[in-house]
Amino acid sequence: MSIARRLVVEADGGSRGNPGPAGYGAVVIDAATGETLAEAAEYIGVATNNVAEYRGLIAGLTAAKALFPDAGDALRVHVRMDSKLVVEQMSGRWKIKHPDMKPLAARAAAILPPSSVTYEWIPRAQNKHADRLANEAMDAGRDGRQWEASASTAELDAPARTPLPDRGPPGDAVAGAAKARAALAAARGGTADAGTLFEVDAGASEEPEPTDVTAVPAPEAASPQVGWAAAPDLGAPATFVLLRHGETLLTPEKRFSGSGGTDPELSAVGRDQAARAALHFAALGTVQDIVCSPLRRCRETAAAVADRLGLDVRIEDGLRETDFGAWEGLTFGEVRERYGDDLTAWLADPETAPTGGGESFTEVADRVAAARDRLTARYAGRTVLVVTHVTPIKTLVRLALEAPAQSMFRMELSAASISTVAYYGDGNASVRLLNDTSHLR
Repeated sequence: MSIARRLVVEADGGSRGNPGPAGYGAVVIDAATGETLAEAAEYIGVATNNVAEYRGLIAGLTAAKALFPDAGDALRVHVRMDSKLVVEQMSGRWKIKHPDMKPLAARAAAILPPSSVTYEWIPRAQNKHADRLANEAMDAGRDGRQWEASASTAELDAPARTPLPDRGPPGDAVAGAAKARAALAAARGGTADAGTLFEVDAGASEEPEPTDVTAVPAPEAASPQVGWAAAPDLGAPATFVLLRHGETLLTPEKRFSGSGGTDPELSAVGRDQAARAALHFAALGTVQDIVCSPLRRCRETAAAVADRLGLDVRIEDGLRETDFGAWEGLTFGEVRERYGDDLTAWLADPETAPTGGGESFTEVADRVAAARDRLTARYAGRTVLVVTHVTPIKTLVRLALEAPAQSMFRMELSAASISTVAYYGDGNASVRLLNDTSHLR
């Protein structure tokens, strides 16, 4: 008979903005000695607090299994988290209502046999090791890095642990998990397994699902919320995750590529960028809808993500790139040489259009703002991936900040980069991310 190996997993996740730049932390502990056996942390880009919490749980359970891959049913893992939502859902006592949570819960349930894992809610003060790991990951992401275990001080900062008493799994946790599995089996007319434990809501407790929006705090240097940001809750915003299309052959040469005749396809590099973006959004599990410019390079980028997520793509003509008129396909230097006076006027005045009947920045802003209004009305409270171009993305950011048109010349926007703007019910907007390329590294 194999001897049971008892481990503790402590996990945490946070989002600075909810949704916003997010990360998780997890630690695996020997239950008999209190010794840290493994740590895991990662910056995951823009996500909600709940998604980050689930990602921390998945990382912790995965690390525990990797430590003792041959333990089988002899491995016992007790999970401790300060997320009431995750603990109650994974214990089977609360329904999983949100579509973004269901696949994450299913992933967590499939890592180890359900009978091997128990869950306990703990106060945040008792979860400091995982909390510090999550903050280290978010700090790394803010600086354009990924978290490195060798540089972590999370364990040093966390309070010392004492060994856990030798105890069996809590009876209500086992009963709750069994109840959830039985409900799933009844709904499907068969036997439930761990990999599909949370695909349906039937049979779980009717206790309402909380929002669980306790976020990991931002660094002390962050400015406090003021003005409208401190106002009463306006409900979930319409969140636009703005993805610039991947590279085309014109992109590295910095040629004007708008909607006035040039409609290039993605290059090999661009297709790889689109695939990386698709993996990124699949891992986050936050995107609920996809909207796209009608131009080919955006449609190809959106299709890569949509295929991975199993979503449809809605075309929005207002998201197309500027018509650059006679400048299409030319470099900035070539335009300067051929149309110097026109270029100077265009750079100085948003009302001026490119040579040959192109669109001015003012005209582009008008149609982008109209598209924004249509989309925020349609997708209120949802997270939408908006696949579009440099000028529309910069315009959305500029309008959210109420900045002048000239500010667009001060923004860097790389191919396949991610920016995020949230739109609230009172008409205000919050820019949460700009030109994030961490998913491409």
